Amino acid sequence: MKILKAMLGATAAAAVSLLSYAASAQTYPERTITMVVPFAAGGPTDTVARLVAESMSKDLGQQIVVENVGGAGGTLGAGRVADADPDGYTILLHHIGMATSATLYRKLAYDTLNAFEYVGLVTDVPMTIVARKDFEPTDLKGLVEYVKANKDKVTVANAGIGAASHLCGMMFMSAIQTPLTTVPYKGTGPAMTDLLGGQVDIMCDQTTNTTKQIQGGTIKAYAVTSPARLDVLKDIPTAVEAGLPGFEVGIWHGIYTPKGTPADINERLSKSLQIALKDQNVAARFAELGTVPSSDADATPAALKTKLESEIARWKPVIEAAGEYAD
Repeated sequence: MKILKAMLGATAAAAVSLLSYAASAQTYPERTITMVVPFAAGGPTDTVARLVAESMSKDLGQQIVVENVGGAGGTLGAGRVADADPDGYTILLHHIGMATSATLYRKLAYDTLNAFEYVGLVTDVPMTIVARKDFEPTDLKGLVEYVKANKDKVTVANAGIGAASHLCGMMFMSAIQTPLTTVPYKGTGPAMTDLLGGQVDIMCDQTTNTTKQIQGGTIKAYAVTSPARLDVLKDIPTAVEAGLPGFEVGIWHGIYTPKGTPADINERLSKSLQIALKDQNVAARFAELGTVPSSDADATPAALKTKLESEIARWKPVIEAAGEYAD
């Protein structure tokens, strides 16, 4: 009898909880929302997040505050959101590292595919293959030939394990079938500083971080990783065009909520994201950074879930072949 009462009590409690969340979904949001960015302030993903958060705040009628929770290639911030209450007031904006961490990290505090709900895709940022401005090769073909001949001397900078620059660097080495010396930094800022200073040779990073430096002539650009040339960098060829078949890498960004967040809340956030991505200011700033907002069809829970599943499958063999894992 006691067991039966306990079971009935637990069922009642669960029902009350569900009703509470359902009621909150109808009036959501009623207070400030925290958007966790799992990387340092000022980086490429942080830039995207702040633009989107500002515009979504206007639509939602409540402020979205960006909180940077960096460390462990983005997994600390993601883990925090996975453990948060599923009420829509703690959300995550993460990039492609959401997919690669599933293989890259031997021990994760969360199950990537089952610890989150989905809101939608935000943007797909192209990468650029760049070097210190006085690096000898003048084009991508020459770069590949040079690094193959000098593989023990060439250094490749990245913003740390799991960062976009780390992933693109791995794919570049895989594409040219040449292992190079990687130099990890604690963030994009210090990696770029040393590239500018000539302490490292090359890097593969997002246009959101490299466009101004390329335009200013402070670094040398060899290629963009998009399917077509970018309006903001018209003189830079695509990697495919410059001689690397199939080398197309985009650092896509998506918004997630903790598992169990009501579907109504996720849909409300998705609709707000779609509105934000049509904001002229967001579109203009994205264009300056060499990227474009996701379409309405992509800024949906279903599209983000499909993207995450396919990208986990895509990056698994690349990471396993490189043998670069993190604990």
